[in-house]
Amino acid sequence: MRHIEIMDTTLRDGEQTSGVSFSASEKLTIAQLLLNEVMVDRLEIASARVSEGEFDAVKKITEWATAHNCLDKIEVLTFVDGETSVNWMIESGARVMNLLTKGSLNHLTHQLKKTPEQHFSEIEKVITLARSKGIKCNVYLEDWSNGMRNSPEYVFQYLDFLTKQPIQRVLLPDTLGVLTPRETFEFLDNTVKRYPETHFDFHAHNDYDLSVANVMEAIKAGVHGLHLTVNGMGERAGNAPLASTIAVLNDFMPEVSTSVSEHSLYSVTKIVESFSGVRVPANKPIVGEHVFTQTAGIHADGDNKNNLYFNDLMPERFGRLRQYALGKMSGKANIEKNLQELGITLADADLKKITQRIIELGDRKETVTREDLPYIISDVLDSNAIEEKVVVLNYVLTHSKNLKPSATLQVQIGEEVFEESAQGDGQYDAFMNALKKIYEKKGIELPQLTDYTVRIPPGGKTDALCETIISWEINKKTVKTRGLDSDQTVSAIQATQKMLNLI
Repeated sequence: MRHIEIMDTTLRDGEQTSGVSFSASEKLTIAQLLLNEVMVDRLEIASARVSEGEFDAVKKITEWATAHNCLDKIEVLTFVDGETSVNWMIESGARVMNLLTKGSLNHLTHQLKKTPEQHFSEIEKVITLARSKGIKCNVYLEDWSNGMRNSPEYVFQYLDFLTKQPIQRVLLPDTLGVLTPRETFEFLDNTVKRYPETHFDFHAHNDYDLSVANVMEAIKAGVHGLHLTVNGMGERAGNAPLASTIAVLNDFMPEVSTSVSEHSLYSVTKIVESFSGVRVPANKPIVGEHVFTQTAGIHADGDNKNNLYFNDLMPERFGRLRQYALGKMSGKANIEKNLQELGITLADADLKKITQRIIELGDRKETVTREDLPYIISDVLDSNAIEEKVVVLNYVLTHSKNLKPSATLQVQIGEEVFEESAQGDGQYDAFMNALKKIYEKKGIELPQLTDYTVRIPPGGKTDALCETIISWEINKKTVKTRGLDSDQTVSAIQATQKMLNLI
């Protein structure tokens, strides 16, 4: 198999994501993870001359890399600026420079306002100086993709010159993310065949969401290395994402190999997400929160029977687990899968009731998690154990500024229906005051409320379930009833209705 070098540029190109700036310690942590855990071949960690903070970050990383014999894997973007970038490199301790040059005649003419010969001469001087200082050199051809589209004669004139220089690699970026897969293959195939002894890297951007497809074509065309970023971070729409690219290469391109550990991709995703403050979309392939979650009940049923809805993207490859969503699309199979994880077995009749309750919550757009299940089970089975002779049919709760909360409720006791209104110190207090009026008509004194506890299921979603546990003194004994709902007051009313049926 042909080995493909993976150069991660999260700390340089990825940091060009709008609003992102890593601290020196964060850069060091990410660099250590990428080299030691993810096992990428090389890291591009910074741009020269940017800031004092950038210099400090590079110095920290090069000191660590020197101590761990991997300094040659650390690379820095530099510029055609005489001695300035080279001196910056020496002071920072870095020893591999990625020299940014012009890969299209358009950029050269309008940005630098120089002839090809002038540009080449200045590049040669920087490379010669770097070599004399013990610095290895790779060269970027900025805007190379547009150069191949609009001025291929210039690109090949430049490469004729460059491939005779003492450099390590030529780095070919699709700077504006404009290439189609067909163009990617055609341009790179022509280039690799023309210069068979030169190491070429491909650097894809994702402006048309074609970066991974273009990477595949680049590999087919014979490139030797790829530039990727964690979570696809980068300017505008970002760069080719590390996780998706590695999965695609492993599953669809058996003729090539990389050194990257798939199992570490998710953990580095979460670290970079935390440090950058840029949230990973829940449906992002490989690393999104929902990509290994089955929602439809029919899918869970098929998985139970013969893993019918599995594909080669098994979550365990990436240090993750398959999940089965709980919501309005859930069927019994989804519930059973989650109960298996909790070690709980239910009778069919109870399972149907639990399923119906979860579907009702889903219809209200509530998010239910596996951690919520024991609370739902307890509430449903507890409710089934009580014969309902008293039902709170309807209620209206109001809360207004500078006015006391009020409640109007309708309660059925046996065959009779009662309606009352009252005010209170809070909505639930108003509800209880109205309820007391109803029971006074029946000549019944309600039990005293002795304790009122509200809690959210540990590990559950705060917008899904709220459990209210109320303690009552009934015949000199303490009795607890509980209610479960997404609304705290509603869960308290449910707990109260259970008390009314107990008495």
